[in-house]
Amino acid sequence: MNKITFLLSIVSFLCFTFNVKAQNVEKLFNEKDLSEWNFVIDKDSEPAGQVFTVRDGVIHIKGTLGYMYTKKKYSNYVLHVEWRWVSEATNSGIFVLIEEPKNPFPNGVECQLGAGNAGDLVLLGGSNLNEYKIPSEGRPAFPVLKKTNPSSEKPVGEWNHANIFVQDGAMNVFINGVHQNAATSKVKSGHIGLQSEGKDIQFKNVTITDL
Repeated sequence: MNKITFLLSIVSFLCFTFNVKAQNVEKLFNEKDLSEWNFVIDKDSEPAGQVFTVRDGVIHIKGTLGYMYTKKKYSNYVLHVEWRWVSEATNSGIFVLIEEPKNPFPNGVECQLGAGNAGDLVLLGGSNLNEYKIPSEGRPAFPVLKKTNPSSEKPVGEWNHANIFVQDGAMNVFINGVHQNAATSKVKSGHIGLQSEGKDIQFKNVTITDL
């Protein structure tokens, strides 16, 4: 990620923040049901309808390992997601550039939401980022590109905001307005997902804005 690309992403983020009402915003979650999403549960251990539910316009995810992902693939967008922990900050993630849904992890990139690490990028299912350098001891099962700033997460019970820019495979991640990561991928489009892992987590205002 060169400086020019990074600065352009910052400008795009500011424009998005102040002019979002004037842009073409698509709701990935219609606030009523999850009819536009598919589901994966580890080892098919329980029905997806018991893990992923909707109440009062909010997605409730109970923590059984798995994920929900959009039926469509997307490219060149700003993904906006709001989330909060119900009783304890544990683990979850936002998936982008999913090439192939697999059980229990897809081939794609995870924006980590795990407590203290929101903004890390995790390479799932054999995915790659140009900035990730394989260590001398070999590639781990879950390679991580660490965030660049201290945690910008809010306390349990408060809503957090993630804005993830994806343009021609280049990604920039903002957590509560703080730039936390930048990376590039050869993959330019894919499904978007929300993870179930750990304990209860809630999501709302899941939207996508074209770039």
